[in-house]
Amino acid sequence: MTVPVPPPPAVLTMASHQPSTMNVDPTPSQRPQHVDKAWEWFRSIGSPKFHVAPMVDQSELPFRLLCRRHGATCAYTPMLHARIFSQDRKYREEMLTTSPEDRPLLVQFCANDPQHLLAAARMVEASGVADAIDINFGCPQRIAKRGGYGAFLMDDLPRVEALVRALAQNLHIPVTAKIRIFPDLAKTVAYARMVEAAGACLVAVHGRLREQKDNTATRADWDAIRAVKAALSVPVLANGNIRHLADVEACLSYTGADGVLSAEALLADPALFSVPLRASVAVGDYTAPPLERLALAAEYMALVTAHPVPLRMVRGHVHKMVGDWLAEHTDLRHNINRLPPTVQLFRQMVDELRARVAASGRDYPIPQLSAAELVAADREEAKRAAIEEQEREADALDRLERSGCGMAGDSVEEDELVIDWSDGVVFACHEDGIVGGCSS
Repeated sequence: MTVPVPPPPAVLTMASHQPSTMNVDPTPSQRPQHVDKAWEWFRSIGSPKFHVAPMVDQSELPFRLLCRRHGATCAYTPMLHARIFSQDRKYREEMLTTSPEDRPLLVQFCANDPQHLLAAARMVEASGVADAIDINFGCPQRIAKRGGYGAFLMDDLPRVEALVRALAQNLHIPVTAKIRIFPDLAKTVAYARMVEAAGACLVAVHGRLREQKDNTATRADWDAIRAVKAALSVPVLANGNIRHLADVEACLSYTGADGVLSAEALLADPALFSVPLRASVAVGDYTAPPLERLALAAEYMALVTAHPVPLRMVRGHVHKMVGDWLAEHTDLRHNINRLPPTVQLFRQMVDELRARVAASGRDYPIPQLSAAELVAADREEAKRAAIEEQEREADALDRLERSGCGMAGDSVEEDELVIDWSDGVVFACHEDGIVGGCSS
């Protein structure tokens, strides 16, 4: 497959965008042609405000359904590797499961090759399970750096544009994008405008730099999200600092965004978006009541029984939802960490935990492990999970290379992919920064 090289970029001067420009509507000549269709699509899926963010091995079907039951109005799949998805049937069957109530749904891919991305996206489009295809330009982890995708494509912005255009020009369902911010606000705004001009119908902005991997240590930059919202004409979602419902309202009010995404906070409290349950108490450093999270864990396990997923995903969710109780009942913590994982094991552990808590007469745990010990254990678990994910990806790619084609008899036709560059200005990468613009 041949992907044409973008034309030489026009050099534009970019003014710094301040929040005060928020209500300035672009003139018709500046608005990309697909803006009206983008809003029509967004309204057709209910103009969702509360989004389950894409999380590797953590935003799988049972968890999405649990969050939807408790207020989430849209969800992303985990980040899926486009090449492996398009060529490995086993990977597709394991990593993308859904159900009729799992809508609206955005299927997210990581990729650095338009051919592989389009092949995977066409498979999803043909299946009819997705409301849009999302491209991950935000993952900052080592696996993304090694694979040359996610946030590390911020070093190759013409490729970012080519990936968005490849889908926008060849799919019938919308393409969306999730990005991170640059240290420079003008670069961030220009980057978002380029993604929009290339055909994205929605842009989700994680208000942290690529280098800021620890979300608990760094506050997201809502000013940057606000500036992007002011500059774009398509729907914009805000990601970062969404710990509870009060944060949702504060973020939407300050940034003007059309919705929010939550990731880590939602893992600990899948009912974060539940307006009747959380609205009156979700303020400050609020955390969900331990008994409620224990009940949510039991509900999650019932969904896992009905919708099986890889057990590595289940273990992670159980730890996030009831980790403080496991810090008291360390024998149960040891069992789920060390015994061979099964759905029955996890269900029995949650049931036993609920029985012990009821017998104690307490609605709060008394940890037997110190806070420092828990932090160290969580970091070790996260490191182990990241290494295992890297190994799974490497093994899958190695099998594809050895076989010379997709697994299980799959094959991917490599028709020539032609991208039309005539309707916009692309990015130029210079030593002193980025130059870019929006479509005419």
